[in-house]
Amino acid sequence: MAFYVGQLVRHPALANPTIVVITDRNDLDDQLFATFVLCQDLIRQTPQQATSRADLRAALQRAAGGVIFTTIQKFALEPGEARLAPLSDRRNIIVIADEAHRSQYGLKAKVDRKTGAIGYGFAKHLRDALPNASFIGFTGTPIEAEDVNTPALFGHYIDIYDISRAVEDGATVPIYYESRLARIELPEDKKPELDAELDELTDDADDDQVEETLKRKWSRIEALVGAEDRVNRIAADLVEHLERRLEALDGKAMIVCMSRRICVAMYQAIVALRPDWHSDQEDQGAIKIVMTGSATDPEHWQPHIATLSQRKRLASRAKNPNDPLKLVIVRDMWLTGFDAPALHTLYVDKPMRGHGLMQAIARVNRVFRDKPAGLVVDYIGIAQRLKEALGQYSRSDQERTGIDTAEVVAVMLEKVEILQAMFHGFGPHGLDYRAALTGTPSERLALMGQAIEWILSQQQAAAARETDECAKKRAHRRFQDAVLLLSKAYALASASEEAKLIRDEVGFFQAIRAALVKSSSGGGHSSAERDAAIAQLIDRSVVSTEIVDILGAAGLSSPDISILSDEFLAEIAQTK
Repeated sequence: MAFYVGQLVRHPALANPTIVVITDRNDLDDQLFATFVLCQDLIRQTPQQATSRADLRAALQRAAGGVIFTTIQKFALEPGEARLAPLSDRRNIIVIADEAHRSQYGLKAKVDRKTGAIGYGFAKHLRDALPNASFIGFTGTPIEAEDVNTPALFGHYIDIYDISRAVEDGATVPIYYESRLARIELPEDKKPELDAELDELTDDADDDQVEETLKRKWSRIEALVGAEDRVNRIAADLVEHLERRLEALDGKAMIVCMSRRICVAMYQAIVALRPDWHSDQEDQGAIKIVMTGSATDPEHWQPHIATLSQRKRLASRAKNPNDPLKLVIVRDMWLTGFDAPALHTLYVDKPMRGHGLMQAIARVNRVFRDKPAGLVVDYIGIAQRLKEALGQYSRSDQERTGIDTAEVVAVMLEKVEILQAMFHGFGPHGLDYRAALTGTPSERLALMGQAIEWILSQQQAAAARETDECAKKRAHRRFQDAVLLLSKAYALASASEEAKLIRDEVGFFQAIRAALVKSSSGGGHSSAERDAAIAQLIDRSVVSTEIVDILGAAGLSSPDISILSDEFLAEIAQTK
C-alpha cells in the first residue's frame, strides 16, 4: 500500500493528489499510520492522522496534497445534520479502503419505523463528502455474495497476491487440514418425537423463513454441537491431540466454538481433564476464553468475560511464545486481524464459510522460528466450505472478469418498477408515496402506516382469489418477496448513479417489509424460553459417538492434507 501511494503522489496526471486511507478499527488505523510514518521519503510528505470528525473535515478541505489516515466512523454526521455536505469536489482525491470486504457497504437508506427518520451507513457519508473521489480497495478476502460484493463496489481486480504465492515467497507457512469429525447421531425412535416437539415450540415464530432459520440454528446446529456428551468427547480428543502437538512443536493453539455457552462448556470440560491448566489469575494458566459479555450473563460465565484492557493483556500473553498460555477458546474474537506467530494449531467446531473461514485459518499461517506449517483440525465438517473458499481465493481469481454492472442495474430498476406498480391507485386521491419521502419524519411515518394497510389489503384480496394453499401463501408474501429481490440487486449496484436516485425509495420498501414481517408474529414462547427448551430436547435425544479420523478410517496413510497441494486444488476445480 505504501509503495502504491508512493507511485500515486509522483504521477503527473494526478497533479499532487490527496490520499485518504480508510480503516474501520482504531488499532488498524494506528498500525498503518505508523508504517507510513516510516515511509516519508517514499511518499514525499509527512502523513496526517485525523483525531476527530472536526480534524478530518478540516484536513479534507485542503487545496492539494496530503496523506490522511482516518477511520470510516469519523464520517458520521454531527448532531442536527441531515446529510454530510461535500468537503471537497476535487477529482484528484484517492480513497484507499483497507479491509475493503467490510464496513464499505452502508450505502442504502434505512427508514426508522418508529420515528420516520431516514438514516445511512458511514460509507454513504464518505461518498457524499468526497463525491468525485476515486476508490480502491485492499483486502485478503473479497466478498462476492448477493447482498455484499467487493468487486461490484470497487471495480475489477487490479492485482492478486494469493495464498499460493505467499507460501512460495516464504511470507507465510503452508496450512494443513486434518479431519477429526465429532459425529452426532439421533436415535431413530427419537426423531419423530423430537420433530413434533420442535414444531410445537417453533410454530409461533415470526414467519416461515424465521421458523426454518430457528430450527436450523438451534435443533440442528447449536444445541447438537453443544450437547454435553459431544463437548466432553471433543475436549478429551483435543487434550490428547494438543499434547502430542506440543511435544513435537512448541507453540500455541486456538479452538473456535459456535457460541459463548459452548465456549464455557468446553473450558469446563478441558480443565476437568487437566486441572493444572486452569488459573483464576489473569496472568497465569495455560487456557483462557476470550469473549465479551455483560452482568446479565449466567454467573458461571462471569469469570471468563473480559474488558478491553483485559483482552489486550490476554493478547500480549498469546503473542508471547514464552508465556505459559497455550490454548485460547474463542467464538468470534481474534479470528480477524490478530497475529500471534507462535499459533500453529486451529481447532474448528463452528460452521464457517467464505471470507470468515479464510480469515480464521490465516491465524496459523504466520512465519515463526522453525514452524513448518499451520494445522486446521476440523471437528464439525468444514471441508466442503474450505474447498469453496479456496476456490474463490486461489489463483483462479486472476481469471475472473467481475460482474456486469449494467446488467445488475437493469435488474434493480426492473424490481423497483414492480414494487411501484403495487402502489398504483394508492391512497384516496392516488397519493404518490415518493413525494412524501422528501417530507418530514412525521409525514413519512404517517405514510408508512397507510402503505402497510394498502399492501395488506392488496395481498389479502389477491390471496382470496386463489384456491391453492401454496398460491395463497405466495400472494400473502408477494410484496415481501419482491422487496427481498430488489434488496439483493440494489446491494450489488449500490455504488451506481442509478442506485443513488432510488436510495430513499428502497429504504422505504425495506421498512414496510420489516413492519409486515413483524406484524405477522404472535404471542407464545419467548426466544429465551424456546432456546432453552430446544436445548433440553436435544440433550435428551443426542447420542455422540466417537471422534472419527476420516482419512484414517479410509485407510489413508497420512491424516494431513495441505490445502495448497495439487491434489486438493484439483478437487476444488472439480467442484466448480
